[in-house]
Amino acid sequence: MSSIASVFSRPGHKALIPYITVGYPSLEATLEVVPRLAAGGSDIVELGIPFSDPLADGTTIQKASFQALQNGITLQHCFEVAGQLSQKVKTPLVFMTYFNPVLSYGLDRFCRDCAQVGVSGLIIPDLPPEEGDAIEAMARKQGLDLVYLLAPTSTEARIKLVAGRGRGFIYLVSVTGVTGARDKLPRNLSEFVARVRKIATQPLCVGFGISTPEQAKELARIADGVIVGSRIIQLMEADRSMAEVARFIQELRRALDRPDGA
Repeated sequence: MSSIASVFSRPGHKALIPYITVGYPSLEATLEVVPRLAAGGSDIVELGIPFSDPLADGTTIQKASFQALQNGITLQHCFEVAGQLSQKVKTPLVFMTYFNPVLSYGLDRFCRDCAQVGVSGLIIPDLPPEEGDAIEAMARKQGLDLVYLLAPTSTEARIKLVAGRGRGFIYLVSVTGVTGARDKLPRNLSEFVARVRKIATQPLCVGFGISTPEQAKELARIADGVIVGSRIIQLMEADRSMAEVARFIQELRRALDRPDGA
């Protein structure tokens, strides 16, 4: 069983998966915040590799990615940071990246280096499963889980394809759009989760737009985990001490642990 799969092995446990951009607002901040996320009850931490054209990301994460690149953050820095963090926390680390940096680096080399620094999985939003054969094989060889995404517009054929190929969990995009904190969840989200649940056996985690404990509690009733990114980036920007991020993570954890208000 992979370290990611083990997160979902506890009956009734709902996974909390925060996202941060490596190098935003600094490498030091990344090294500081991840242990706080882990201590607050996070089950997996998603490390975003800065990229110049993050097409799936909204304004908040685009800004963070741009600033990280302005700070001189490279893919090598991301590997180094992941290596340091994997020595500090037991929480599985997942790289979120776009395919171009991976292709430029070399698929086999990228997967090998991920495994060497303790990364447990990969999320590549712009990689369709139809084109994932090569990196799937290399990821599997290195013991990495390759996580695919599904959107509310995904057809039954696409759901079946992802269900047959994805590992670790399936990332359900809550809206047809980009990342970003939102005031409320889409009304058809329960229907979307149920539609995927009929086909897929992997755990289902919902991301894009989750920004409050109340939303997390609502999702805990229908999904296996929640992914929160933009709101965490906003809190890191507003409070460089990371105290607000730590408090927010604890609130999310409590909400997921008590979805029925007990």
